[in-house]
Amino acid sequence: MNHKEILTRYVANFVDELYQSGLRDVVISPGSRSTPLAMTFAEHDSIHHWVNMDERSAAFFALGMAKQEKRPVALVCTSGTAAANYYPAIIEAYYSRVPLLILTADRPHELRDVGAPQAINQIHLYGNYVKWFHEMALPDGSDKQFSYVRNKASRAFHTAQQANAGPIHMNFPLREPLVPDFSLPNLWGEKNNGAYQVSIEGTQVIGKQQVQSLIAQLSQHKRGLIVCGPQEDTSLAKAVVQLAESWNIPILADPLSQLRAGDHRKAHIIEGYDAILKSKNIREKLQPDFIIRFGAMPISKPYLLYLQENKEIDHFIVESKQGYREPTGERVQFIYADPHQLCTVLAKETVTYESPWMETWTEMNNVTKSILTEEDELLTEGIVAKELIDMVPDSSTVYVGNSMPVRDLDTFFMTLDKKIIALGNRGANGIDGITSSALGAAANGNQVSLLIGDLSFFHDTNALLMAKQYQINLTIVLVNNNGGGIFSFLPQANENSEHFEVLFGTPLHIDFKHVINMYGAQYHQPMNLDAYRQSLMDSYAYKGLSVIEVLTDRSENVRWHKQKWQRIEEHLSKIFLKG
Repeated sequence: MNHKEILTRYVANFVDELYQSGLRDVVISPGSRSTPLAMTFAEHDSIHHWVNMDERSAAFFALGMAKQEKRPVALVCTSGTAAANYYPAIIEAYYSRVPLLILTADRPHELRDVGAPQAINQIHLYGNYVKWFHEMALPDGSDKQFSYVRNKASRAFHTAQQANAGPIHMNFPLREPLVPDFSLPNLWGEKNNGAYQVSIEGTQVIGKQQVQSLIAQLSQHKRGLIVCGPQEDTSLAKAVVQLAESWNIPILADPLSQLRAGDHRKAHIIEGYDAILKSKNIREKLQPDFIIRFGAMPISKPYLLYLQENKEIDHFIVESKQGYREPTGERVQFIYADPHQLCTVLAKETVTYESPWMETWTEMNNVTKSILTEEDELLTEGIVAKELIDMVPDSSTVYVGNSMPVRDLDTFFMTLDKKIIALGNRGANGIDGITSSALGAAANGNQVSLLIGDLSFFHDTNALLMAKQYQINLTIVLVNNNGGGIFSFLPQANENSEHFEVLFGTPLHIDFKHVINMYGAQYHQPMNLDAYRQSLMDSYAYKGLSVIEVLTDRSENVRWHKQKWQRIEEHLSKIFLKG
């Protein structure tokens, strides 16, 4: 075989094995050195290829798609800084446990470290933020090369999903000429009716003796809590609710827990816990004996304070496979077991806790919800989040940006029976790549709405090209308070007003309408609540990208939120006085 045939068959076998293993989507950023990979993926009829010219956007696009589809997505780029631009999304994927296959093309070894153009050291480029790194061998035409590439492709795909899912990095040194020959017979190699390697991963379960030990410990207590933080398993809700009902204890449900919406029962779900726990006086009256947490650490800062103020409780964290997600540094017990099985087993145990504890939480939650859902003439940031949740179509996804949007979702996302998947990039909590991630989640036809602030939107405007290129349906609710609204709630807002705006407020003074028009999107700027509702309805009837920009005032937003929280504290205090 000559070089072109060797290269073609080498890459074709690799690509086909990814398909045989289960890959269905690849996001490609154009470049020269990656030509064999890019063209071969495009040639494969059963793999959908997406072209995104901005590597940073491409990586977050793949991340959002992998989150939504719950399967690995591949990324392809050329050598040099193109690969470095993947880094933020890879970090996010690592911490949020999202399976990605990063395939970076590279110069061959003789062109490394000699001043060749577009050549950087790509070996272990992403450090500890990938589950596995492998540098592929140069195509050589040996008899074993096809089994080698299929072995590595299959291993990479399955490793990305095993245990805690995460990113995999494979580096491809490639020599010129780079253009493959697709006229070759039997291009995709021998068909074996399945993946080269098959991984069967069992479920980690808690044993009978461990259950008895745990029940003996918990039976000593009177007041417990179940907490469910960010996690993406929509089927977990019913199991967690079953446990809470059996034991008669509350569930503090994060907005990204997948518990606030769906067809499961919700009487034990306390969605207003963030607002309830903002008051130190109220927190002191709600001391639990134990907490069992599923999912990642909740978004709520008051909940973190609540944990820090109750250091002596029995605190259990459930992880299905492995991991350590406990930022308080306090004493904690980890339970490594399948959460469905754990809930089912524990619910069968005869453990019931005192009713006044559950009744108090329910009453507090009802009071909190009544204040937060009051009719308001102002189109505030909280009302924007509440109305979005109320109006999104059934069986859709809400993607939420970090900083204020996710906190407003935490406060104003009330329980409802619609099926809503709530997603966010809460691994590293950055503001970069949010729009790209939402577009990735919507790319395969899912109905997605994005709630995002102006700084995050500005940070990722390149993402809008993907919506234009592929006519992706996405509703973006852009909350524009001309800067970093979350900083207005933090101590630095009161420390030095001379420097606050420049260093933290960071006003943009940008008319986003021009940017949105440039990408051919539908644009709305409602000035009142009725107009906002109409804009949402119009956006869901529109095919393509629709952006609803809501102008708010940072100072007024702080005042409005604090007024709500103060009223909640006053009303909750009366509950304890009455008791």
